[in-house]
Amino acid sequence: MKRPVDDVKIFSGSSNPELAKAVCRMLGVPLGEAKLSRFQSGETYVSIGESVRGADVYVFQSFCHPVNDHFVELLVMIDALKRSSAGMINVILPYYGYARQEKQDQPREPITAKLLADVLTTVGAERVITMDLHAPAIQGFFNIPVDHMTALDLIADYLRGKDLSNAIIVSPDAGRAKTAERLATYLDLPVALMNKRRPKHNEAEITHVIGDVKGKVPIIIEDMIDTGGTLVKVIEGLAENGAKPEGILCATHAIFSHPAHERLNHPMIKEVVVTDTMPILRREELPKLKVISAAPLFAEAIDRIHTNRSISSLSLESGRM
Repeated sequence: MKRPVDDVKIFSGSSNPELAKAVCRMLGVPLGEAKLSRFQSGETYVSIGESVRGADVYVFQSFCHPVNDHFVELLVMIDALKRSSAGMINVILPYYGYARQEKQDQPREPITAKLLADVLTTVGAERVITMDLHAPAIQGFFNIPVDHMTALDLIADYLRGKDLSNAIIVSPDAGRAKTAERLATYLDLPVALMNKRRPKHNEAEITHVIGDVKGKVPIIIEDMIDTGGTLVKVIEGLAENGAKPEGILCATHAIFSHPAHERLNHPMIKEVVVTDTMPILRREELPKLKVISAAPLFAEAIDRIHTNRSISSLSLESGRM
C-alpha cells in the first residue's frame, strides 16, 4: 500500500499512538511531530513540530481512559492545526466515547454524544472517521462528513479459521441484532437473541433467550466490552438454556474497565476477540485474548479519502458492501 503522499500528515494524540504508527508504516508516511504535555496544573499543552500548511491532516485519538483528558487533548490539537493553516483536518476516532449517552432515557439527562459532535465541529474538525459506534444514529449528530466503518469483516475472517460446524451467533440485546444477523450471514450460521434489562449502569439482567442454542457453541458479538458484567451474564444465561460452556466473545472496542479481566477469565468463556482501537493494558492477565489489528482498514480509508476514491467497499456500517 505504500505510496509517496507528500501532502498527507498523520498525527496522534496520546491515547493510542501504536495504532497510528502501524497505519503510518502501511502508508509509508512518517508520524507527524507533535509535542504533547501537561502543566503541573493539569492543563494540556500541544505544539505541532512541523509545517502543515495546506496539508491533508489526519489526527488519531481514541476516547479511552482518561476519556476527558484525551478529548480535551484532541480539541487542543485541532485548534493548533487550524491555526497552523492545515488544509483539511480529518479526525480519526477509532473509539467514540460517550456513545452510550446518545439519547435521554430519563428526564433531564444530557445527550453527551451530541455535545461531543458539536464541540468537535465547532473547534475545526472537517471530517470524522470512526469505527463501530454504539449507536449508528450518532452519525447524524454531525454536520460534517462521517465515515463509519465496521470491524465485522476482520472478526469474521478470524472466525472462519475455526471449526464453526456447531456454532451459533448470539446478539446480547436487541441493539446488536442487526450486527449479529450480518455476522451470521457472513459465516452461514444460525442466530439467537438475548433479551435483557438494565437496573443501573454497567449492570444487566437476562430475561429471555430467543433461538435454539442447545448443544451449540455461542459466539457473542458486541461493539464494546467495558466491565464484562453483561457478557458474563449472557454466557451464564446461554449455558442455563443448554448452550455449551465454551463461549467466544467478539467485540470491536476493548475498554476493559475494572473488573473486566477477572470477569473475562470466567471458565465458560473460551476466547475473547477484540481489535486494537484502544490500547489494551494487562494483556498477560487474559491469556484467552486475541487482538486483531484495525490498522489496515484505517490505512486504506486514509488512502482512499485522500485520493477522492470511494470507501464504501471498506465494510461501512451503512451496509454498502
